[in-house]
Amino acid sequence: MIYINDDEFNAITSYIKTNYGVNLTQKRPLIEGRLSNYIAGLGFTNYKDYFEYAKNDRVNDEMTMLINKLTTNHTYFFRENEHFEFYSNIVLPWIEKTLKSKDLRVWSAGCSSGQEPYTLAMITLEYLGANAASWDHTILASDISNKVLNIAKSGIYTREELGEVPHSWIKKYFKAYEEDKFAVSEGLRKSVAYRNFNLLNEFSFKKQFQCIFCRNVMIYFDMPTKNAIINKFYDALEPGGYFMIGHSESLSSCDHKFKYIKPSIYQKV
Repeated sequence: MIYINDDEFNAITSYIKTNYGVNLTQKRPLIEGRLSNYIAGLGFTNYKDYFEYAKNDRVNDEMTMLINKLTTNHTYFFRENEHFEFYSNIVLPWIEKTLKSKDLRVWSAGCSSGQEPYTLAMITLEYLGANAASWDHTILASDISNKVLNIAKSGIYTREELGEVPHSWIKKYFKAYEEDKFAVSEGLRKSVAYRNFNLLNEFSFKKQFQCIFCRNVMIYFDMPTKNAIINKFYDALEPGGYFMIGHSESLSSCDHKFKYIKPSIYQKV
């Protein structure tokens, strides 16, 4: 184990909080646990030298690799399935009924390795059915890590990772790739647009969204940062639009204008 000293810990956590809004000031064991073997494998014996390397590495994008290692949660298809049921049974019928332009705008913020946006895309395609061709139904998916975005864009998953996907959907939306692996179909791949995006940046979207998923992301933010981002999400939604957060998260202590619908589900009114 390579232990982090106070100066190294303060330098890393201050930089990450200032530039990415992620608060790791109470996460010393997490930093050591996730980085010790990794930086040793790169040939470093201390965090100071590794951190300097990460800040200056423009070729391999080591800084986003660092952020990803310290913030990524385990993700899988149909995780916290109540949200996807609500999306299918409530959100999509509302969009279909009220949207004359047939321009569906859904954002998966903090999409990690793609399971969430591909799940949303499959549900959307199933709901629209034969009418899908007359809709713009592309899901926007964003993350700050190029590494996980590249995994998502490749759309390659193991049989185990597809364990929660209905068998009929696997046959419909995936194709055999290698032994025990599957790749998303071209149609499903085109239904998701991936983008590198830092939630601290301004939300300069031309149109508002009808639904935003930002699940298990804001647990890393301190309260002022969280409030600011939540209000940017509110402004980015159409009136009546829905906002989904992780089951372990809540907006109860936040300063926001959302209407509470049910645990982890909110609406702009």
